[in-house]
Parts: sequence; C-alpha cells; structure tokens
Amino acid sequence: MTPEVFNGVNANDQYTFDQTPNAQAVLQNHWSSYFVEADVQRLASYGINALRIPIGYWAYDNTNTPYLDGADAYLEGALQWARNANMTVWVDLHGAPGSQNGFDNSGRAGEVDWQRGDNQAQHLRVLSIIASKYGSNAYADVVVGIELVNEPISWGNNKYDMIQQWAGQAYTTVRDAAENKNLQIIMHDAFQASSSWLHVSKNLNAGRHDPRFAGFGVDTHLYQLYVDEDNQLDQDGHVAKACGWAQSSLQPGQNGGLPMYAGEWTAITNVCVNPDGSTIAGKSTRDDCKLAGCQCAADTPTEQWSEATKAQVKRFVDAQLATFEKNGAGYFFWSFKGPGAWGFYNGIEGGWIPNPVDQFTDICSEGVIGRT
Repeated sequence: MTPEVFNGVNANDQYTFDQTPNAQAVLQNHWSSYFVEADVQRLASYGINALRIPIGYWAYDNTNTPYLDGADAYLEGALQWARNANMTVWVDLHGAPGSQNGFDNSGRAGEVDWQRGDNQAQHLRVLSIIASKYGSNAYADVVVGIELVNEPISWGNNKYDMIQQWAGQAYTTVRDAAENKNLQIIMHDAFQASSSWLHVSKNLNAGRHDPRFAGFGVDTHLYQLYVDEDNQLDQDGHVAKACGWAQSSLQPGQNGGLPMYAGEWTAITNVCVNPDGSTIAGKSTRDDCKLAGCQCAADTPTEQWSEATKAQVKRFVDAQLATFEKNGAGYFFWSFKGPGAWGFYNGIEGGWIPNPVDQFTDICSEGVIGRT
C-alpha cells in the first residue's frame, strides 16, 4: 500500500523491512505522516463515524524477533484524534505471532506457524495487554471493539476447528481483561461461511439479551476480485452479488442474531466498460476490450476513468453501501488512503463514492439489477 517506504531496500514485509538499515527512522517518519489528525477530521466530514486501525502484535511484544516497536504510541494519538471528532475505533490485531496467513499483511509473508508452538498463547498474552489498556473505562467512549485477529486462513497449517476453539479462548481473555463490558469482541470469519460461526456466537453471547451489545461479532471481508467465479461477472452481476450478501454473508446478523461486520470492502471489480456504459468481465484494456473507447477499471488509473467507468463503479459502491447499511452491524472501506480504487479519498474526489457516504442510491431496492 505504501511502496515508497520500501524504496531502495530488499524487503517484502515488515519482518524483513525492520532488519534493513535506517528502518527505525523510516518507520517513525511513516507513522508520523501517513495518518494524521487532519485525516480523521476529513473522514468525519464525509460522514464516516468509525475507524478500524490495524496494529501488529510486535507493538506489544517483539521478544526474540527483529520487529521494531513504537507503533502503539501512534495508535494512542489516533484514539485521541477520533475522540476529538466524536468517532469510534476498532483496535484490530492485524499481525499475529507465527503469521496467521502467510500474507505480507500479517507482518511476515511465507510460512504459517500461528498454530504451532507457543504462538497462540503469546497471541492471547498480547490480547490481554491490549484489552487491559484499550478496554478500560478510560477508553470506553472511543474504543468500541477489539478484533482478535485479521484474516487467519483455515487451510494448510491452520485447522478451522482449532481457530474456532481459539476464538472462544481469545474472547474470554479479552472479556476478562477489559473493564468495559460493552466492548464488541470481533473475530474474522477465517474465510468460512459466516453461518458456521453461529454456534460459537450462541455459546459466547449466552445471556446477553440486547443485540446492540452482543459481546461477540464476526468480521467478513467482502471482495469480488480474487476468485474465478467473480472474475467472470459483468458489473450487473457484481451489483447483484453485492445486494445478495444480505441473504448470504450478512444473514446471521439479521433478527438480533450474530452481529456481522463488513470489516473490509472496496470499490473495484475486474470489469471493462464500453462507451455506452455496458460492461464485460475483464482486467486488461488491451486484451479484453473489443470496442474503441472501452477501458478496464482495474488497469486504468482512476484519474483517467471515463464518466461511463465512474458511473459503473459507483453502482457497485452504492449496492454495497445499501446492503451494509440495511443488513450489517457496520462496515469499513479498505482503505482510507490507498492506490487507485483502493483509496477512499480517491473515490470521494472522483465522485464514485457518495459524499456524505450515507447519500447512496439504494440500487438494491430499485429493481434495476439483473441479467438476461
């Protein structure tokens, strides 16, 4: 997301970056400039009322690792900025000991060792530290949620039944350490059907009768980019699928059940847009477009998007917003400042994200989707 930070160094994740010369100074500069109070105020002006802020476990325990600490001081500052703007925050443990997924977003790309050795026990100790601090009553006005772990895979070295068992242990760890008993404790769905978490929720939320304050919730990340089935859709198909999340991914949250959050979503799909506004599946303007003036959203810089492309992207955004607002417990765009269609700011400036964000067109209720 920030390739400039890696310029001139041989590193592909934070684990390797933190071992490079001058890493501490580069990190300090990044932490102090990438996200500042003006960003919080700007986001609030667009109608955003909550932030999901990721942080790695090593900010609290980097023993026997090359990870550099110090990020928690900037999280502390961000919480005060959010408080000043009347916004709330999830503290999201994004990187876990041993790597929960082998992706660079865990801090270390490669092997998945999260369920091996002492890693999950260390993870629980870090969660206890986080919950003791940010689950205290002193933060109850701003920290409304703690996410136990981001995107653990449920295949390969990770076993899904062990993930669910650990989630129960982690929930208890956070609940016991937190003074704020209205704190939402969130678990990522581990890329499994959200309905498969219902029995976990039933056990953990037993006796909590007010669904607004159900202690355990599930975070699902809703993208339409990464599987072949999605990449065969035109934009009507993407819109229809986004509207359908109400009856699939978010369904366990309805009627006072398991709180379901769209913890990550984005604007981009792999479609190409013709000058007349019609769409086809595709990623490459050169390879997939058949008509003059056609452009594929994924490989065209957002500042070069045609009005037809912007309109089609906005339809997808509107469909997601309508679905999340009506059927979910909350949602977080990934990310506030990112490249192309991954950047919320870019969407506001380009007009394909509504401003304010709740002024979307409820395309799912208008009956304007479908395929023939």
